[in-house]
Amino acid sequence: MPAYPDLAPVAALIGDPTRATILTELFNGAALTAGELAARSGITAPTASSHLGKLVEGGLLAMVSQGRHRYYRLASPEVAAALEGLVGLAPAPRARNPFDREVLSGLRFARSCYGHLAGRVAVALRDRLLELELISPIGVEHQVTAAGEAWFARLGVDVKAARAARRSFARACLDWSERRPHLAGALGDAMLEALVERGWIRRHRGERAVDLTEAGRLGLAALGLTLPDLHGGPAASSRPAAAAGAATAPRLARAQRG
Repeated sequence: MPAYPDLAPVAALIGDPTRATILTELFNGAALTAGELAARSGITAPTASSHLGKLVEGGLLAMVSQGRHRYYRLASPEVAAALEGLVGLAPAPRARNPFDREVLSGLRFARSCYGHLAGRVAVALRDRLLELELISPIGVEHQVTAAGEAWFARLGVDVKAARAARRSFARACLDWSERRPHLAGALGDAMLEALVERGWIRRHRGERAVDLTEAGRLGLAALGLTLPDLHGGPAASSRPAAAAGAATAPRLARAQRG
């Protein structure tokens, strides 16, 4: 018997293209029904149920019942962290048509990654936090400096609570689109929630892409965190409507598998 963990069963679960798509659709921390995941993955409901059963049994997904509905989500932050690592190693997705290019442009600009912010905006935010010495790197983690404690408090982030979380505090997560790190962990999650609460980041139901609002640009600048020109980030008015989010997913999934 080998003296190391057997990775093959988990790798087999993730390695199936349909199951990989299902996991990707849940990567923003959402909980979706089997029917929603079937529609987004371009498969039938019975096929989705079969794959979901395997993912739950394998410990990658959790199922939560609410009324007559069953919702599926990633089982834990550890599963999300493992998927993030794999995404960083995967080839970048290729858009095969103008619609895919528009969707991918939005994802590359700003998106939610389980509970934290990812994309060009997130990478730029981490860069500025480092430049202003509000955080400092320690291996793959970060520590918050004294000046950073005050800055995060002004933003509305409880740094002490983030430190107390039983998980990574402020991990550097390799961004799949930028190939550079953004800020993950409990601090990254708390920062995204604070930005959303202030209306500086706008989420759209059913979509992983998010908007950096004009109020967000101005608000961050008022806190001393002026972002550079992010070159071509989609304006809120040019992004697909939130109601179209479910329809975009199968096409994007195919682009990501391409």
